[in-house]
Amino acid sequence: KQRLVWVLTHDSIGVGEDGPTHQPVEHVSSLRLIPDLLVWRPCDAVETAVAWKVALESAQPSCMVLTRQGLTPQTRTEEQLEAVKRGAYILKDCEGTPEVILIATGSEVQLAVSAAEALAGKGRKARVVSMPSTDAFDKQDAAYRESVLPKAVTARVAVEAGIADYWFKYVGLNGAIVGITTFGESAPAEQLFEEFGFTVDNVVAKAKALL
Repeated sequence: KQRLVWVLTHDSIGVGEDGPTHQPVEHVSSLRLIPDLLVWRPCDAVETAVAWKVALESAQPSCMVLTRQGLTPQTRTEEQLEAVKRGAYILKDCEGTPEVILIATGSEVQLAVSAAEALAGKGRKARVVSMPSTDAFDKQDAAYRESVLPKAVTARVAVEAGIADYWFKYVGLNGAIVGITTFGESAPAEQLFEEFGFTVDNVVAKAKALL
């Protein structure tokens, strides 16, 4: 019940040459299971700043899980910026009701954005939800959670370079997850992300399989 803030690096397989011992693919899911701990995995400097502000204003401990890679800054409206603190929000949307929802965190958010653009090019309507804090999102009221992840849209793909099982909570048993089910390997980051399926083509294929 103290306002402690832990800042963690080496969030996944991105520092590939360090090998599996420095690729904590299981840690983020484990941290999320600790009661009363706010866990943040931001996708860029803006989400990091919001997470830091929430942590300073909170009466409970927080973890900020950061990547070592350079990440693409995302563009946001004022409304989206305000929604970051709610743990999850619609980062990119389509016209009308989406056919599929892509949920991502951290360094995989840009991957989800690129996959949504590729799906749009194929005539498919995709929504991208950035979910930097599952803990904060779960505390939101039902109406807000429904506005971000409408129950009617059952085709969902979660994308996170960590243990996959945690994400069934948000995609359902019939959803798809681009995640990791083993320990990592020692290789350059780009090679590892491709080896483990963190590519636009794989995310698109998972989404199309659901549709």
